[in-house]
Amino acid sequence: MPLLPDLFGAGYLIATLFFIYGLKGLSSPRTALLGNASAMLGMVLAIAIALLSPEVVGYALVFAAIAGGAVIGIVVARKIKMTAMPQLVAALHSFVGITALLVGLGTYLHHVATGQTVSMIVMIELVVGAFVGAITFAGSMIAFGKLQEILPSKPLVFKGQHFLNLVLMLAIGGLGLHFIVTYTLASFLIMILLSLLIGFLLVTPIGGADMPVVISMHNSYSGWAAAATGFILNNQLLIATGALVGSSGAILSYIMCRAMNRALFSVMSGGVGVKSGGDFSVIAQASNQGVKSASAEDAAFLLENARSVIIVPGYGMAVAQAHHAVKDLYEMLLKKGVTVKFAIHPVAGRMPGHMNVLLAESDIPYDCVFTMEDINSEFPTADVALVIGANDVINPAARNVKDSPLYGMPILDVYKARNILISKRSMKPGYSGMDNALFYVSNCSLLFGDAKAMCESITKVMREN
Repeated sequence: MPLLPDLFGAGYLIATLFFIYGLKGLSSPRTALLGNASAMLGMVLAIAIALLSPEVVGYALVFAAIAGGAVIGIVVARKIKMTAMPQLVAALHSFVGITALLVGLGTYLHHVATGQTVSMIVMIELVVGAFVGAITFAGSMIAFGKLQEILPSKPLVFKGQHFLNLVLMLAIGGLGLHFIVTYTLASFLIMILLSLLIGFLLVTPIGGADMPVVISMHNSYSGWAAAATGFILNNQLLIATGALVGSSGAILSYIMCRAMNRALFSVMSGGVGVKSGGDFSVIAQASNQGVKSASAEDAAFLLENARSVIIVPGYGMAVAQAHHAVKDLYEMLLKKGVTVKFAIHPVAGRMPGHMNVLLAESDIPYDCVFTMEDINSEFPTADVALVIGANDVINPAARNVKDSPLYGMPILDVYKARNILISKRSMKPGYSGMDNALFYVSNCSLLFGDAKAMCESITKVMREN
């Protein structure tokens, strides 16, 4: 039986409170599971209330869609690797975008087919919803392609790109206004196509180094797209939750940009590494000293004779799926009486919190995982800093090479540790395209090879000693 309007409002309010608590819970690894459960409960409540709406006249297609989505979601969740989580998030953002786009288009066609008059306010909502949805969908799909390595991760730029974007935005605004005034479907469809194109052009010039910000920004876009859909459908819950996601995503993007010492507009208009870094004197001087490589035996000797070790995980750890091997190494060091802490840079990995999730999955205690701000002061007293697959976030060029595109970006102070071990497959630079002067300093040794295999080898040597 359909609910009364007041009960609808009360139910949506309770669901919104669950979502707010869910966001609050996700702010800390300790409360993340509870926060996720809260958000899931809010979603179940929201779906149940929506199904009781008098506008729902048949349940067969609704339940078929829910069942189909549930099966797909369960299969994907069980099969997806943690290393592929960033591209999954990007793909999910695209779903929200295409939904907002289709809802806007479908709402207009429904009004036309039924001969209903469309108010000016609704027309504006249709334009805004379709525009934001199209940009979210196209941009998220390009981000997915870059993260999945279907598309090249390096920035794709061409002369006159910003001018073209400006022309397209003006054209989209003109077409949207024409649609609002004249109700012309052709204007609406062309506006949608140009919005898809601008979504494509806004992400292609962004390089892999800026992917964490891109993901958080599209998280924000997806929220505003959902809010626009809520206005179109006159659904208060969609408006509230969309605003929550949109604002939290925007705040997160701002925090990420601060961690990279970059302006948000600069990130969204072009990525790190667009131009070559040049010949830097610091790197030239360091390269003359040569690069030292170390074996698993060398690393084991340094680590088990240390009093304090700081482990710095990066995307290379995720690629090698080495987090469980890192956990074994961590436990072995504890048995040897070594104090071990983990240092997490805000933009380590391909999405915010990527490294925290991997460490949590391997059951590494939360109380030994520290943020950059909390751990940086401890590097000077650390006997060994063990870096596993990180590069740009430990590059001292960010501190002392003004010509570097990384200059000014906050980094982990790995270079201050007494001894530095870096697990890396090769001498290739990070996503910024910058060589890392840290590789050449006298107290740094590189552990060449697969990160998982190297960690396992080090643990085996220490176990046998």
